[in-house]
Amino acid sequence: MSKVKILDTRQIVQKLNRLAFEVYENNFNEKELLVVGIDGNGYKVANHLCDRLRNISKIKIKLGKLKLDKEQPWKEEPVTDFAEKDFVNKTVILVDDVLNSGKTLMYAVKLFLDKPVKKINTVVLVDRSHTRFPVKADYVGLSLSTTLQERIEADFSKSQKEAVYLI
Repeated sequence: MSKVKILDTRQIVQKLNRLAFEVYENNFNEKELLVVGIDGNGYKVANHLCDRLRNISKIKIKLGKLKLDKEQPWKEEPVTDFAEKDFVNKTVILVDDVLNSGKTLMYAVKLFLDKPVKKINTVVLVDRSHTRFPVKADYVGLSLSTTLQERIEADFSKSQKEAVYLI
């Protein structure tokens, strides 16, 4: 199995900077943003995104984590570390590393459907364009057409050597 690096650390930083500016440009009137990263690499991307948003704006940024079973998300309700009252009339930015089939994002968004949120936007570092569910990312770092046999793997284990691979 061969690994092809499609984003190195420098390119990831560039993508995240651009994503932060896009999120800010579309939410500059907000007093507060709730940035919710899907547990794992999605949360790591969200954390990086929050750092950049805090550097470029005066908007209050709250970072949270959303946990769900990525293989069988219908078995249990997703949970987040935000309280119900935190969502009232707020903009939620839902973040994941890779948009594959759309299943994870679809079930993650489900958590917010019965909350009194103002708006929900989705951010992904890489969009594979193979969605099987009616979900899309509002902000995308890199769109990449792949075969169904290929997969994308984001490696955030080493902060100085972060990379995204096509496998």
